Amino acid sequence: MKIIVCIKAVPSSTEVRFDPVSHTIIRDGKQAVINPFDAAALECGVRIRENTGAHVTALSMGIPDTVRILRDTVARGAEEAVLLSDRAFAGADTLATSYSLACAVKKTGIPELILCGKMAVDGDTAQIGPELAAMLGIPAVTNVKTILSVSEKEIAVVRESDSGEQEVTVSLPALITVVKNIADPRMPSIAGIRAAEEIAVPVWTADDIGAEKEKTGLAGSATQVVRTFSPERKKECVFFRGNAGEAAAELKKIMEGLS
Repeated sequence: MKIIVCIKAVPSSTEVRFDPVSHTIIRDGKQAVINPFDAAALECGVRIRENTGAHVTALSMGIPDTVRILRDTVARGAEEAVLLSDRAFAGADTLATSYSLACAVKKTGIPELILCGKMAVDGDTAQIGPELAAMLGIPAVTNVKTILSVSEKEIAVVRESDSGEQEVTVSLPALITVVKNIADPRMPSIAGIRAAEEIAVPVWTADDIGAEKEKTGLAGSATQVVRTFSPERKKECVFFRGNAGEAAAELKKIMEGLS
C-alpha cells in the first residue's frame, strides 16, 4: 500500500505578513513549521505503515526552504518526501494548489490512500483535500476523528459532521482529511533524524509534473484577494455614575446604540 501525506508549512508566529501588491501571504520560510493538522495526518500515516507495511511519502508545495520541513516529516516516520517549488506556483489559491498537487500525485501514481489535514491554520479554508480528491477522481471523507481499520481495499473511519458523528467505510483509493486531535504527533527519533539528514528530497517544477502553467499560481487561481488588513483594536472604558437605576438607564442607551 502507498500513502501520500500532504504537508503545508505555516508561520510559527500568529503574526501573518501580506504582500502589499499581490495581497497574498508572504512565505519566506522564517520559523515555519508543519501545519498542526498535517502533522496529525502524518502521524496517522506512520501508524498505518507500522501496522500494514505501507510506504509513506510526504508531499508539499512551497518555497525551497520547505525542504527543511519535509526532512522533519522523514524524521517523524515518513520514508520519502517530495517538494513542488517553482515561481509558477506562487500566489496560488486552493484551486491552483490542488491542481498542482494533483499533477504531482499523477506523476507518482495515485496511491491507495491520501491523507490531508482538515485545514491549514493560516487559511482555514478546508478546501484542498476535497478539491484534490475531485481532481483525481477518487472519493473523499472529511473531518475524520478516528481511523477504525485499513485494508488493501477499504478504510473505515468515524467523521465529525454538523449532525454528530458518522461511521463511514470507503473503497480505496481514497482521500481523507483529519481533525487535529485524531493523533498526537510523535517526536523525531534519533534514527529518524539521521535518516532525514541523509535523504535526498527531490524538488519538482511545473514542467517536471506536466502542469499547464495557466492553471498554476496566480494565473490559475479562481479567487483573488483584493485587500488585506489588520483589524483595528481599541478599548474604551465608561464609568456609570448615580444610583443603580440611573446606571442601568445609561447602559441601556449604550446597548441600544450597538444594535
